[in-house]
Amino acid sequence: MRIRIVDAFTDRAFAGNPAGVLLLDSFPDDDRLQKIALEVNHAETAFAHRLPEGGEADWALRWFTPATEVAMCGHATLATAHVLHTTGAHEGTVRFATRSGVLVATPRGDGSVTLDFPTAPLTAVEVPAGVADALGAEPLRTYDTGPNVGDLLVELADEKTVHALSPDLRALGAYSERGIIATARAADPAQGYDFVSRCFFPNVGIDEDPVTGSAHTALAPFWSERLGSAVLTGLQASRRSGRVRTELRGDRTLLTGHAVTVIEGELLA
Repeated sequence: MRIRIVDAFTDRAFAGNPAGVLLLDSFPDDDRLQKIALEVNHAETAFAHRLPEGGEADWALRWFTPATEVAMCGHATLATAHVLHTTGAHEGTVRFATRSGVLVATPRGDGSVTLDFPTAPLTAVEVPAGVADALGAEPLRTYDTGPNVGDLLVELADEKTVHALSPDLRALGAYSERGIIATARAADPAQGYDFVSRCFFPNVGIDEDPVTGSAHTALAPFWSERLGSAVLTGLQASRRSGRVRTELRGDRTLLTGHAVTVIEGELLA
């Protein structure tokens, strides 16, 4: 098996969110997929194989963290589309059959890729008792992000507060299926982004995810309503950092970013 490590939502190596990508003839058993993902030990490893022509999708796609399979992953989908296009395995728009339905990735002339994902349904919820202590900051508002994303979205007072977070990760795991999206309005939109976020996913073995495409399917409707624009740019302020351009289209959200292949090799085991 050829294996590639791709940095997604960035146009330079060693930034954005790294993902393993393996293009297969078919999926082996789940235990083997999980062991490979644990060996790769990035937030996500994507496994894809070509589907017969004439169906609703071109490739089957699955995503595994080092600990479990997940229902949706934006950066590993972007990484997979990047590999398909740069290696010539697929030309033009690609349709992926996934646990979250058919997801579409379209290459752009500037080298970026646009993902078409379902918009996360946001439901306002009472601020859970103890979440402020676990996060290390007082939430302004909290929202459930629905079954595909599975996070608690937490709005904080300002960008500085988001950057300064040092949460109790073990405690955070009690508040949602996957983890916490912490967000605030950009302090200075002239810097090229409209909102900032950080994502902590202890329940799937990821302390802090560098750049999370799926989280932006919740961040896009949240900030589009408040900022009055369907098209926005989010900065995910992890140590590696990355930017996601979002475009809200009702029940669909477009996520656009670049990707860079940094390692290519062969899986021998």
